[in-house]
Amino acid sequence: MAASERPSFNYEPSFKYTQSPNPDFKPVSGLKGAPFAEEWIKKGEEVGFTVVDPQTTAPGNLYRLLISGIVPRPIAFVSSIAADGTQNLAPFSYFNVVNSDPPIVSVSFSVGAAGTKKKDTCNNILTNKTFTVNIISEPFVEAANWCSVDSPPDVDEWYGSGLTKEKSTLVEPPRVKESAFSLECELYQSVELKHPDQPPGGILVLGLVQLIHVRNDVLIHPGEHPDATAGSVPREWTIDPAKLRAVSRMGGITYGRIGEAFEIPRPTWAQVKDNYNGRDAADKN
Repeated sequence: MAASERPSFNYEPSFKYTQSPNPDFKPVSGLKGAPFAEEWIKKGEEVGFTVVDPQTTAPGNLYRLLISGIVPRPIAFVSSIAADGTQNLAPFSYFNVVNSDPPIVSVSFSVGAAGTKKKDTCNNILTNKTFTVNIISEPFVEAANWCSVDSPPDVDEWYGSGLTKEKSTLVEPPRVKESAFSLECELYQSVELKHPDQPPGGILVLGLVQLIHVRNDVLIHPGEHPDATAGSVPREWTIDPAKLRAVSRMGGITYGRIGEAFEIPRPTWAQVKDNYNGRDAADKN
């Protein structure tokens, strides 16, 4: 189906809570008696698996496989400044938060053939040591995607995107005013990603978060709770996903929006130890 023939975008918030897929799951008994899970397992047994060896797979095929299988991926919309003062803005989906105390995020950048071509954003961070990460929401995703253009290093993507620079508090690169969740970061560490005795194929950047900007309407303040029942799980100082409307990356040129979600309480050992301690007896039988 051509893109023009697809349904129009649904502007209503898509996020809502549902029950989990197998709410009657019991420890030890596993997935027995769960039709949805049993059907999934049966299908896997019927069709089998393709085993992919990264060492013998063409890099382009390996790239497409990984970015379509490891989904959804959050997107770092990174603002940085070059040594000559050129401001750069670009999205990257090799991104995540990797620690909270100290608060550290990771962004990874692919490197061109023979390790000779780093992304402009990567060069800027390694040179000037600071950057901002801005979370992309549905209302400005097309503008953010425009910033993935393969422009020359001296091109300011801010101008083409039409997005608004907002002065940061502690770092030089501006944050994106349209973003409801932004991080001011300084370079914590960089790591070359490579096979032994080969040029790097990527650069992993770890950023120490110096300051966080959160739009008030997406932050759940003390005493406020979304409609979903949260049980004993505290919601203060969390982000309401229905209001943030963050987008993610899938494979190819596909973006995803946050749809339905479900809560699954984390088990405690006190709750499950009696079932687990019966394992020895079951094994003997």
